[in-house]
Formats: sequence, C-alpha cells, structure tokens
Amino acid sequence: MSLSLPESVHLGYSPAELVSSPYAAFYRPDMAPLPAHVREAIAVGLQTVDLLPPIESAPELQNPGYWPVENGVTISPDGAFRIFVRTDMPGVTPAMWDWWFAWHGSEAQRYKLWHPRAHMHVAWADGRSDLNHYVGRTSQVVEYVGNQRLNLAIRFVPPASLGLDEARLESDGEVAICARGSMAGTPMETGWLIHHVRPVAGGSEMRSRFWLAGSNIRPRGMPGAAGALMGRVAAKFAPLTNNMAMELLVHCAQEMNHLAAIMPALYETFGPIRKH
Repeated sequence: MSLSLPESVHLGYSPAELVSSPYAAFYRPDMAPLPAHVREAIAVGLQTVDLLPPIESAPELQNPGYWPVENGVTISPDGAFRIFVRTDMPGVTPAMWDWWFAWHGSEAQRYKLWHPRAHMHVAWADGRSDLNHYVGRTSQVVEYVGNQRLNLAIRFVPPASLGLDEARLESDGEVAICARGSMAGTPMETGWLIHHVRPVAGGSEMRSRFWLAGSNIRPRGMPGAAGALMGRVAAKFAPLTNNMAMELLVHCAQEMNHLAAIMPALYETFGPIRKH
C-alpha cells in the first residue's frame, strides 16, 4: 500500500502550525553541528569491510563494549552497504525511545520534531493512531535523505527475529528498535535497521546500524532461494551509491542528536505518565 499524501505536505511547521500545534514549543528548526566522531567518519570515507560486521552479527550488539567501528560506512563484496552511527544522549533513557517510536508515527507534526529540515509526513499503514506499540506495524514516511525525497515503508519487527535476546534486553534496561525498510508501494524490501539503545552513565547511547542493498534486498515474504534470486536481480536495478550511504549517515546523526536534546522534556509532557 502506498502512502496517500494530503495536499498540504510540506517541510517544517507553517506559521499557523507554530501558533496552533500542541508540539510547537518543541519545534526547533535549527540543527546542531554534527558531533566530532561523525565528522571524522565522513572524512575517513569508506572503511574496510571487516571492521563493520554484517547483519548476522546483530546479536553481538548486546555484548559489553563496542564494535571496531561505531561510526562509518563500508560496502561488502555483494554491493551491500553497512552504515553505523553512535549517538550520545545525556539525560535520555532507552524507555523514552521505545515510547517515541510508537508515538511519533501518528502525526506529521510529531515526526517533524525529529528532523525539521528533512521530515515531511508520516502515517501508519494500518490506519490506526496513538497505539502504544510499533512492533508488527508499518510506518510510511516521506522524508529527504540528502536532496532525495523518499517515500519509505518501515516495517518494525521483533528484536528476536534478528537473533537478539529480548529477555536480556529487558533485564539490562536496553531497547532495540528493529525494522525492515522498503520503498513504499513496492514488494521489495531493501534493508535492515537496528537502533540499539543502552543505558550509560548520565543517560544512554544509541548504536544505529543499517544494512542496505545488495543481498539485503528480498521480496516481502520470500525468505528462501527464490527470494534471494529475485533480490539479486532487483539489486542490479537499484544500486546504492557511496554518496547516498554517507547522506544516510549524516541524516541519522542529525535526527538522533536533534531529538535527543528535547526528548526528556517531550517525554515528560506527552509520555505515558501524562497519557497525552
């Protein structure tokens, strides 16, 4: 199902929305500079593929410590990209992010708080709003990554489907937001994403992982050999470029840092305790 867009889709808040929106106090059109570790990753460029593990290593996110590369981009021999970003979030808890992924998808004005210079529209594919969960649902979004306007479908899946230990996540106070991505209205799913959020001293940190294109492309609901073959054919017609991968790294770093700065106050105002 493709996303039906209202005629009024636009970047940012309009003057009328700045006056009337219940979220206007949290709308900040100016973005902070990229963190130094992200700027360094951009300067380094593509890194050795062995330093950025494949999707099969996802369960290792639950191990203590860090991966060899926490911020960077590589391309594997099959043409797949691996894009990793770390976000430091003082004063933010993993539970806040779990709430956010259920909450923001019901209104475009909420979604725009996340990245005011790139996010345009959002809606749940099931047509339901303000449910307190996102796993098993698909969020349809319109956003810019770099200068490309994309209509995307984000199908949220259980962490266990990628091999993560959900009981251990809960006992460790961690959250893993896991999803399959595709272009809205198409049968091909083109990548995986995980945002692993764990508590650290003074707040939490998010370790975002994207595995895109190449062998990650499969028709929805076809995990076997036939699906792999169709994915390989589709991959030849939709290659991801180095520049597009870097633009996603920048986009992720911008949106996660931007929202983290307002998340505690946003959660206090609209979170589950207030039930707004």
